[in-house]
Amino acid sequence: MMMESNKPIIPNDEVFRYYFYFIQERMNMFWRRCEGRCVLTKDPILREYKFTNVYRVCDRVSQYLLSHVIYNKVEAYTPEDMLLRILVFKIFNKIETWEYIEQTYGEISINHFDVKEISLLLSARQIYAPIFNNAYMMTGSHRRYDYLPSKHEKWLTMVKKEFLGEGVVDKILQAQSLEEVYKLLRNCSFLGGFLAYQYAIDFNYSPYINFDENSFVVAGIGAIRGIQKCFISHGASYEDAILYTQLHFKELQKKYGFADFKPLKGHEPTLLDLQNCFCETDKFLRAKMPDLLVGNKRIKQKYKPANESIDYVFPPKWNINNTDKLCLRLNLQELMISW
Repeated sequence: MMMESNKPIIPNDEVFRYYFYFIQERMNMFWRRCEGRCVLTKDPILREYKFTNVYRVCDRVSQYLLSHVIYNKVEAYTPEDMLLRILVFKIFNKIETWEYIEQTYGEISINHFDVKEISLLLSARQIYAPIFNNAYMMTGSHRRYDYLPSKHEKWLTMVKKEFLGEGVVDKILQAQSLEEVYKLLRNCSFLGGFLAYQYAIDFNYSPYINFDENSFVVAGIGAIRGIQKCFISHGASYEDAILYTQLHFKELQKKYGFADFKPLKGHEPTLLDLQNCFCETDKFLRAKMPDLLVGNKRIKQKYKPANESIDYVFPPKWNINNTDKLCLRLNLQELMISW
């Protein structure tokens, strides 16, 4: 991916340093959790509020997607089935909802996807439990589907009519780039730029879509706020600022005094991860530098320790996993060799 033009990119050093502080300390928290430590950080902001991992793939929902939706019984599903299952899972982005669908309706596939039946089951569940994750802003209105009574039925009907019925899934399987996958999704009802990009990345975790995460990036609303805080001038686009950060990552780490970042072995943060970290840095700065009034909102989610551990899984094509076990915890020392 190349920058759009030669418009100046000027970091705000006083603020931008916290981007690299966040990346280093949040990754340290990840490794400390893997080591079984009780105290993950002394930073009061990181202790109080919920922040996603430096690597998107390490977040709990992404890990579930990999281990339970994509790489669980891969051979049982066609490529079209696989992308449908990923999309339905990600629309709700909630593990409990997926498990409820699988337990009450059965395993979703092209030949087993009855929107009415699934919608009725979800309407019953919605009476006593949320069915959507609040991480993404999911619109519930679109003129093409506003005749339907519920948000979940509108979304599932879109999947049936457009993703399947209009052959979007087939076009995605023939796509020649991550950007093309994004554009195909972007043309679907309800899908704005941010969601289309996120879903393209989720498809890219599968065995059937395989593009470099560094080939294309889209800045979400949260990342845009973070970039506006971290840069005096961000170039021709917000994506330029993300690419600039990647191109100068090592020197900027040294410049700001946070060169002890310990990445996953053989997998430096990609444009996707750096985009995500601008969003998380925006959240961090709301507490650290509240006078930076760039679309400021309070941080909504407090940190709650998870009771269960995660056996970390990565797409096999990344060549991070041990050949026998897809568990980062069991291979922790191996992953740390390159530091």
